[in-house]
Amino acid sequence: MKIAIATKDFSAVSGHAGQTRQWLVYDLSEHRANRLLPGPQRVDLDKDQVLHVFADNAPHPLDGIDLVVCASAGDGFIRHMKKRGAEVLLTGESDPAIAITRILAGEALPDPRFDITTSLCKLRDLFSRH
Repeated sequence: MKIAIATKDFSAVSGHAGQTRQWLVYDLSEHRANRLLPGPQRVDLDKDQVLHVFADNAPHPLDGIDLVVCASAGDGFIRHMKKRGAEVLLTGESDPAIAITRILAGEALPDPRFDITTSLCKLRDLFSRH
């Protein structure tokens, strides 16, 4: 399983996942319980690779992701990621390390905080190609 966490400067869980450029990707395919969590790969997307504008006509650095963790995302982003084979988990947890640890422990993450940009994204998503 691969989990991608949308971040701000690789340090805090980011909102507006469709516009996020910096991601922490945890490849857990070899991970076993009671072992140290493998370090994440840092993925810094180019402007044309941002998922909000990516045309899906070429390979993408986030291909193969099973779960996306972010603070906010519009319905269009969630549909887009579902087409790409990934579920989206929204959370109010701001620390990526705590988020991944709680996910692996099977614990619930805090609900996302209110974000006005999510409301604006929902309106924009009504006209989205995704």
